[in-house]
Amino acid sequence: MYETILLEQKEAIGIITLNRPKKLNALNRKVVAEMGAAIKELRDSTGIKAVIITGGEKVFGAGADIDEISQLSVFDSYLYSKDIHHLFLEIENLPKPVIAAIGGIALGGCLELALSCDVRLASEKAKLGVPEINLGLLPGAGGTQRLPRLVNPSWAKWMLFSGQPINANEAYQIGLVQKVVPEGEVLNEALKIAAEFASKPAIALATIKDLVNTGMGLELPSALKYESRGFGMLFSTEDMHEGTKAFMEKRKPQFRNR
Repeated sequence: MYETILLEQKEAIGIITLNRPKKLNALNRKVVAEMGAAIKELRDSTGIKAVIITGGEKVFGAGADIDEISQLSVFDSYLYSKDIHHLFLEIENLPKPVIAAIGGIALGGCLELALSCDVRLASEKAKLGVPEINLGLLPGAGGTQRLPRLVNPSWAKWMLFSGQPINANEAYQIGLVQKVVPEGEVLNEALKIAAEFASKPAIALATIKDLVNTGMGLELPSALKYESRGFGMLFSTEDMHEGTKAFMEKRKPQFRNR
């Protein structure tokens, strides 16, 4: 069905794999369109509880397809950036946890793709960077906005100004990735974490994700009011009653995601 990505399901986990090996998984319009369709498919599937985005164990992605973007007009480049923003917001706001499994390089637009995920794992050989400055450009897929929100602004500026990639351990130290794993193990580790996330009550998890994402853009008093509404809403779910009952009965809860 798809030409530039692979879409598969392992139990309750959906896996999107970038699949342009000759282009080092560089993003182009077709990738963006196909990923958009795949994300909708995963959103609509009741059997999918968590999502992994990867490029494989050797490379996550080299960034935007320079052959394509070098031919864009000023207006077309603006529209292209808006299309990618729309896709990455769909990923960011998917009501299911999304894990970026980064093997090898994750540069430019492909790192920006990882930034739109909820958590990021990297292999010990990974290199992460935003080299657009070296082309006289800037990261146009959210990098100037998401990166300083995930790491401190000075680190973000260092990466954006220099264009130099950082290694996996440096990315871990600044909070850009949450875990570094041995080479060749990033997908296996992502599957373990995704399975853990998928075992949690889906309504509570989706509510937490929405609260974190939305609350980051609110003043604290407004964000706390939003949290209180979410907290109260969960008292109407079967999973809340099952979870508290199981806790008191000292047994494992049987969540039904309702």
